[in-house]
Amino acid sequence: MQKDNSTAKEKIALRRKALREVAQPVVLETHGGAGKLYRALYAHITSGVVFEKDDRKVRLLAGQRPTWAVYKADCIAALADGAADWLPATLIDIDPYGDPWPVIHAFFTSERERPKKIAVVVNDGLRQKVKMNGAWSTRSLYHAVERFGNNMHDQYLNVCAWLMQTEATQAGYAVSRFEGYYCGHAKQMTHYLAVLDKR
Repeated sequence: MQKDNSTAKEKIALRRKALREVAQPVVLETHGGAGKLYRALYAHITSGVVFEKDDRKVRLLAGQRPTWAVYKADCIAALADGAADWLPATLIDIDPYGDPWPVIHAFFTSERERPKKIAVVVNDGLRQKVKMNGAWSTRSLYHAVERFGNNMHDQYLNVCAWLMQTEATQAGYAVSRFEGYYCGHAKQMTHYLAVLDKR
């Protein structure tokens, strides 16, 4: 999938909302990239962890965030194996440019320290594939297809809200707030924020 970088302002605004939801932000950023979101939002936060696979970017991120844990790793495998399990992250920032659900699943099904309240903010690139009737061929959406049908393009935000609650329930959380919108070229990107409270 071609990366759509046209939604930076929207991503930053939504993450500012997420930061207002948590009293003492501890950030888990699953795709560090070149550190643009950190510079815009998280530079004042001393406690966090970031994942990135690219060597050059990992070095940049490590220099940028001397008090954070920086992992050179695939975040899905690393989270599933318990990476950063000692960090009670209050804000989970997921920006994979594609399917975010394997990341979300890895976080919620792994054994780790979790606070009473978590804000999860997501940049989801699956809507384009869904629009092309590809929901049935996307492993992350198998159960959603059973519930919503394959033609879920127009209700994809509802799908995301349902999937988020499904994933959060596994770790003992309930979604107390969910909001999102479509954006980017042809509205193929979906941004959403979920606030989770431990039951």
